[in-house]
Amino acid sequence: MVASKAARERKAASEAGTLARVRITLDAAQQFVYTISCTACSARDDRPWSTYRPGSDNGYMAAMDRWIFHLHENHRDTEAPCLAYLGAAQQRLHERREGQR
Repeated sequence: MVASKAARERKAASEAGTLARVRITLDAAQQFVYTISCTACSARDDRPWSTYRPGSDNGYMAAMDRWIFHLHENHRDTEAPCLAYLGAAQQRLHERREGQR
């Protein structure tokens, strides 16, 4: 059975920790777009910092990797289950950068 959008949001929110607000929408191709925003940080125009990147991959892994890096760099004292995957996220980033060369 395929998980519902609400179930996916709950799972992502539980992995992301207490500073995260997770939202899933559908794009034009009916694919899930994950947005994880930080309840403590703001970006420009006082909007919450968010993992959403226009034109980029906004699937679960890409959004969670960006969120993991944000937590690691800006909220080092925060506990979140996703931080267990920091090494894997760094490896994926390294491979992506190597592939662009």
